[in-house]
Amino acid sequence: MRWVVFLRAVNVGSANRCRPAEIARQLSKFGMINVGAVGTFVVREDVTESTLRAAIAKKLSFECEIMIVHAGDIIRLAKQNPFSEQPSGSDITRFVNVLHKPPRSLPALPLSLPSDDDWLLRIIAIQDRFVLGIYRREMKATGYLGKIERLLGVPATTRNWNTIQKIRSVLENSSSIS
Repeated sequence: MRWVVFLRAVNVGSANRCRPAEIARQLSKFGMINVGAVGTFVVREDVTESTLRAAIAKKLSFECEIMIVHAGDIIRLAKQNPFSEQPSGSDITRFVNVLHKPPRSLPALPLSLPSDDDWLLRIIAIQDRFVLGIYRREMKATGYLGKIERLLGVPATTRNWNTIQKIRSVLENSSSIS
């Protein structure tokens, strides 16, 4: 099985420091590729999720959430055009939150924070373990990203939509993706 790995809260400020390129090199037996976004990897070799999780955890000097997703799920997500009806521009960031597991209950969508009229973050869709949304490039907006975890009751890590597209490209250029 091929995988995509997302580490949560690494290399943020001076906390939870690691070297993703070094981790990928050390775990090259799994065909691990560092995608460039902090703590994002593509795993091309056939390995079980539990073996992969244990190997990554051993390489970290701290505890963190390790989200592991089937490669096919990322390809399917990236082939969609979920942001076609959303505002765009240099002041808008498209993002995906990868959840540790699917949430038990879902809020009514779209969900705009702090309000529909004066939104800084908008969740447009939740698909299994993926939360799709946009936020304005303002300092206050990043605080609302943390509220997604509390709202859904599930640990999450955020990646830019461009990173998801880059992962798709790496996966599609790798052979035999399950």
